[in-house]
Amino acid sequence: MKTGQKRIVAVLLGVLLAGVLAGCLSNDPTTGYTAKSQYRQGIRTVAVPIWTRGKDIYRRDIEIRLTESLVKRIELDTPYKVTTKQRADTILTGTLEKITQRTMSFDPDSGDPREMQVTFTVSFKWEDLRTGKIIVKRQNFDVAGIYLPPVPFNEDFFQGSEDLLDKLARRVVETMESDW
Repeated sequence: MKTGQKRIVAVLLGVLLAGVLAGCLSNDPTTGYTAKSQYRQGIRTVAVPIWTRGKDIYRRDIEIRLTESLVKRIELDTPYKVTTKQRADTILTGTLEKITQRTMSFDPDSGDPREMQVTFTVSFKWEDLRTGKIIVKRQNFDVAGIYLPPVPFNEDFFQGSEDLLDKLARRVVETMESDW
């Protein structure tokens, strides 16, 4: 190929690439990929007070562990900063309504549980403190996970629930994305 032909091919490839990128990267995410932030504009800070426990939950400090997971996940995955209520644009409040456990399988030799499923049910609200508008509200929001209680793993509820708390925090933070 001659130098002139190489230039023409390079220019055509550049134009083709620019056209493809322009078609895929739009500001409307319903028409393709977007470079626009998936989080709401105009919100910079979030207050996250300690969530409460439902009246029938007797697991000590589970609401504190959940709140810590939420704060870490907001700081890690969003552009928002967690701060006190007095300085915040918004507030994320919630209640751990219910914890249910069920045995998924049994050890045929001993009859002991081999796998346990834990489900956390929460209700939460994300509110704009400047306007009083509720941004997101969810009731009976379920997240489930499995842990392995028998030997050799010997996971207890505390260890088994750590992954579930992080999963729940991730799912709650996902609801903080824009609705488009």
